Amino acid sequence: MSALPKLWMRHEVRLTERRAPIVPADAGELVRAGIAVTVEESSHRCFPIEDYAAAGCRVVPAGSWPQAPLDEYVIGLKELPEQPAELRHRQVYFGHAYKDQPGSATLLRRFLAGGGALLDIEYLTDERGRRLAAFGYWAGYIGAALAVLHYRGQLDGPLQSGSRAELDDRLRAGGAGEPAALVIGALGRSGRGACDALAVAGVASTEWDVAETADLDRAALIGHDLLINTVLVSSPVPPFLTTAELADPNRRLSVVCDVTCDVGSPFNVLPIYDQLTSWPQPARRLSDSPPLDLIAIDNLPALLPEPASVAFSAELTPQLRLLGDDSGPWSGCLRRFEQACQGLGMEVSDG
Repeated sequence: MSALPKLWMRHEVRLTERRAPIVPADAGELVRAGIAVTVEESSHRCFPIEDYAAAGCRVVPAGSWPQAPLDEYVIGLKELPEQPAELRHRQVYFGHAYKDQPGSATLLRRFLAGGGALLDIEYLTDERGRRLAAFGYWAGYIGAALAVLHYRGQLDGPLQSGSRAELDDRLRAGGAGEPAALVIGALGRSGRGACDALAVAGVASTEWDVAETADLDRAALIGHDLLINTVLVSSPVPPFLTTAELADPNRRLSVVCDVTCDVGSPFNVLPIYDQLTSWPQPARRLSDSPPLDLIAIDNLPALLPEPASVAFSAELTPQLRLLGDDSGPWSGCLRRFEQACQGLGMEVSDG
């Protein structure tokens, strides 16, 4: 039996990232199971550091993980800071480094230079390939909600994180001329979230998944007012929407929310944009004739940080107990890292 892992939850450098991969209640469960949990202080995490201390976690300053012992697993959510240049630890987070995204090769080289490894949570799956921990439901829910609010002219930046009750109240308030919405990937986590948000808003939705996208009806796609893309692909596929459709005079489509956000990658099914939108400017005009606006925010669940974190932590916590088990699901994450490095001609150290 492998030794119990040691966990170090880092502070998130992105100011709009208020989520936590481990919530205080689950951190307490890990501590009671004999797992040492260290938590960095954070000025914007939605859970107070005092709650982690009360759960038995060791508290350290924000950004101190580079000095952590090398047997600590560093746990996070989004991107690492640019320094240190050499990453020595095994890092558990969403690295977005395996689909030729901008900067992915640089990130992998940082790990190899330091002897560390990326254990990307996106690739933490069971034997059937189903993801074991994901924020997908809340990403889809919030993405669809923002699309509806923007269509109604009620989405003003900068966005602020809040509660589900507040968001649902805004959705139920309605507006003139409710749209027809299309959700692609409707049977997945994100798709279910998107459909639920549309139902709260009273918006009729068309639901497509693998069967409908195998032989895509482009006229039907651009015949909707809203498109919410929640598809996660593992290999390049024909795009769902191109710049040619944007110029179609019969296009009714006026708001696209790309929940997946594979911009810059050959896996991108919506190659109609080359830049994400943001909390300060959540929507951007892509076409004027007829008008079409894009929402493409890559940390949507952070707008509802508490419920999103609670749901995600409940899924991730049991898996964190298995870190270090060479036969467990994390071994697949390590193999994926090694394959990505080898694909770039890099050698992975055995040490």
